[in-house]
Amino acid sequence: MPQPAKAAPSADAGDPGAGSADWGEHSQWLWRGQSCHWRVLGDPGHPPLLLVHGFGAACGHWRRNAAALAAAGWRVYGIDLIGFGASSQPVLRLDNRLWARQLQAFLAEVVGGPAVLVGHSLGGLVALSCAVFFPAWVRAVVAAPLPDPTLLTAPQGRPLRRAPWRRRLKRWLVIALCRMLPLELLVPLLAHSPLLDLGIQSAYAGPVIGDQELHRLIARPARRPGAVRALRAMSIAMALRPHGATAPALLQRLRRPMLLVWGQRDRLVPVRMAVQVLSLRPGLPLEVLEHCGHCPHDEGPEHFNRALLAWLSRLPGADRAQGPGR
Repeated sequence: MPQPAKAAPSADAGDPGAGSADWGEHSQWLWRGQSCHWRVLGDPGHPPLLLVHGFGAACGHWRRNAAALAAAGWRVYGIDLIGFGASSQPVLRLDNRLWARQLQAFLAEVVGGPAVLVGHSLGGLVALSCAVFFPAWVRAVVAAPLPDPTLLTAPQGRPLRRAPWRRRLKRWLVIALCRMLPLELLVPLLAHSPLLDLGIQSAYAGPVIGDQELHRLIARPARRPGAVRALRAMSIAMALRPHGATAPALLQRLRRPMLLVWGQRDRLVPVRMAVQVLSLRPGLPLEVLEHCGHCPHDEGPEHFNRALLAWLSRLPGADRAQGPGR
């Protein structure tokens, strides 16, 4: 088995409690020929918790959560998903199945055991996918929130299998449309113009234009040479996922504890989507944070951290690390 990479102190390692995007210690981990950036903070003897960022972000987006979670007794990890942050931006089938495999391998090779997974937006879908596909490596899941367009059209039962010609036609149309999009022009334009700040602002309920750290966190990956090809590969792969990789199917198969967190003022994934999630999986606990938009962990970190830690404290064995078969 490959040995875990040695984490190097980050620039602010001497003050891990400062709410910086450069929190904790950081390192690169090689997985299937791809470089994966990750961070860690907290006592190595404490139970592990893995933070998974959302679309367009990186593990630095947990800047206002990592220190509080570590101080509460968790060994906090953060990882940049393939295609995002400082990780590789390859032309692969970038969807929640691949990212779930990335998380499982990270837990096995770097963390060394199962962990609680906390995901923001796309990261919540990835965390849910990992819990379903690799349940032995996941103790519990938090999705803050859980986005998936298929939740809007979720059938009551398993959908009828489409005829092969219809599946081929859909694949051809998706690939053709994604290749026709002028991403080579749109992505650099967005990444180097004030339009990026407007896009970031749409995810927040309160004003964030002028938050230079947040701007850099989103802009740097978008300005890398591989950003366009990774975005196109992800767009195709996510659109062509099988039913078993969509949120409705994953929710029905989940056998691990799960918490939902939603911002009351989320305009990108409105809180009414939580009602659809609960109709598919009744009984899931839901925390709705007032005055927060799509990024409740970054907008209302004190309320988010308090709600998360309260839920974690009720998990079986939350006070000790557990490994497979222990």
